[in-house]
Amino acid sequence: MRNVEHIEQQIRELSAREFSELRAWVLEQDWLSWDAQIEADARAGKLDKFIVEAEADYVAGRTRPL
Repeated sequence: MRNVEHIEQQIRELSAREFSELRAWVLEQDWLSWDAQIEADARAGKLDKFIVEAEADYVAGRTRPL
C-alpha cells in the first residue's frame, strides 16, 4: 500500500472530532505554506510588476477607496 493510501485509510477511521482537528491543522499548514511562498516571491521581486501597476492605476485615478 502506498503511503498516501495508508494515510487516507487512517483518516477514514478518525472520529468526527479527530477529523475536525486534522482538518484545522491541514488548513493551517496550507496557509503557512502560502504565506511563505508569497514572502519568497516578494523577496525575489516576482511581485514588483504588480506594485508598479497598482501605483500607476492609483496615480491615473483608476482606483477607489475600499
